[in-house]
Amino acid sequence: MTQVESKPAAVLPSGIAVRDDRDGELTRRIHPEPPHPYRTPFARDGARILHTRAFRRLAGKTQVFTRLPGSPLGDHFRSRLTHTLEVAQISRTIAKALGLNAELAESLALVHDIGHPPFGHAGEKALDHALQAYGLRFDHNLHALRIVTWFEERYPGFRGLNLTLGVREGIIKHSRDYSSAAHPELAEYFLDLRPPLEAQLIDLADEIAYLAADLDDGMASGVLALEQVREGVPLFRGFHDLVLRQFPTAAPKLTAGEALRRVLDALVTDLMGETRVRIAATGIATLAEVRQAPDRLAALSPTMEAARATAKAFLYANFYNSPGMEEEHSHAVQVVEELFAAIAADPSLLPDDHREQIPTEGLARTVADYIAGMTDSYIDQLWVRCAVR
Repeated sequence: MTQVESKPAAVLPSGIAVRDDRDGELTRRIHPEPPHPYRTPFARDGARILHTRAFRRLAGKTQVFTRLPGSPLGDHFRSRLTHTLEVAQISRTIAKALGLNAELAESLALVHDIGHPPFGHAGEKALDHALQAYGLRFDHNLHALRIVTWFEERYPGFRGLNLTLGVREGIIKHSRDYSSAAHPELAEYFLDLRPPLEAQLIDLADEIAYLAADLDDGMASGVLALEQVREGVPLFRGFHDLVLRQFPTAAPKLTAGEALRRVLDALVTDLMGETRVRIAATGIATLAEVRQAPDRLAALSPTMEAARATAKAFLYANFYNSPGMEEEHSHAVQVVEELFAAIAADPSLLPDDHREQIPTEGLARTVADYIAGMTDSYIDQLWVRCAVR
């Protein structure tokens, strides 16, 4: 693969971007508030998300891992918080380059992982499995909506953050589509329409961010060897070869890091270019037309999507499901399922504010809400305490 210096994707038609109109549909809040003198509605949403307890707890939640088996905590591996900040940076860059609403994109990136439980995807699967025994499911997007509309209490005039409709819709729809038949409670979020491009971009920015970051963390941890990544990820190998020719005496960790930076840049540039191509091909020029499109318009080109899929498959086979990670996953499942069962059997273990939710939300959902809010360290400590009661 050769490196090509590409021009930034041209700005999209102005009518496609979500507008900041203070009396617009997507800037509407559940509880009316006076406009801020110098901040847009979406900038205010981003600040509200940033200052929540749920956002701060992301620092204590696993992205892929926080330690190697049998080792102390590592200070340099990504957490949910650092991953979220990387996605926010990428999302704002893409949105600004394409002429979209950068403040909306950034707010959606900041909130996109706020509903994740402890222990990463292993914890989410375990919590979902525990709920299935009660005929329920756990979905981190839906849980994120519950956090911002109810659990966060910061204002005397209302529960939740009172976010705009545009951000609440993006929380629900950035990574998947929900049917109105299965989720009538989400009717206000235009389930029969595509989300705005700002929301569509978040899922791909997330994929790009964690692809580069997880390769970086995998090599930094020693779980992945540089030669192993070169062999299994052609996209990386192409850029790494270029870097080695340009910097033949540089340390391996620096050449690997430079190659990953170029991988990330190539993915972002391709995403902008392919999205522009698809918009131009359809003749779409307004947000209303984006919403009526038969498919999502934000995408990687077929060639780059194939390269991304190959890299992701490599990470699953050699990193996410490696022997050391399987040990961590097994621990996560054990902790989540045993703690769920213990609290469900003895609701007095719930804090008062959660016990008050049982009559309206039911015991199982209330227990899941409590566990989902925990950091990795807190759930481990509570699990130990419950085991010795």
